Amino acid sequence: MQISSIVKENLLIDSKSFNGLTPLMKEAITDFFKIVEKETGNIIQKVDNAVTKVSEFHNINIEEINKYFDNELNEQLSS
Repeated sequence: MQISSIVKENLLIDSKSFNGLTPLMKEAITDFFKIVEKETGNIIQKVDNAVTKVSEFHNINIEEINKYFDNELNEQLSS
């Protein structure tokens, strides 16, 4: 299963965390998943690189991106 399939299922259909984001953050998170899917190598490096690239490109603080992922994880685990 590709990440894009998971993203479509979990984020765009029934995610309060994603739907509560500003349009800029939604675009940044979407870009994050596109970058992770395209890159090769270690998953931890892929995620770290994607967060850095997205934060720089969209001029968003890395902590904001990490906060979104924390919220998303908490939401998915409590379902």
